[in-house]
Amino acid sequence: MLQVQDKDLEQNLYKPLFRFDIMEFEIINESKEEIEVKFGSLTIAELLRVYLNQDENVSFVAWKREHPTHSPILKVKSKGKDVKKLIRDAVDEITKELDKFKTDFKKLK
Repeated sequence: MLQVQDKDLEQNLYKPLFRFDIMEFEIINESKEEIEVKFGSLTIAELLRVYLNQDENVSFVAWKREHPTHSPILKVKSKGKDVKKLIRDAVDEITKELDKFKTDFKKLK
């Protein structure tokens, strides 16, 4: 078990688990109702896929990766809505859930 004596160091070790502002991405193709985004992390692409699949305004969402050493590309199609707003909404929802998880976890101490 990892024991950290310095509280500031302990907080900094766990902080990246709860932040999306360091997300790396590149927009490959985009229109109002469709977008392809390359992410630096398969975890982020899969997390967004799961949340976007729950949105009734999304008609299609999937990621692909040409090879395990390549970055995943997430493709999203909407039912007439602005696809960038749908992605922002999904990121906001994920962030809220992670913040709640973080708060609940701190209560366990």
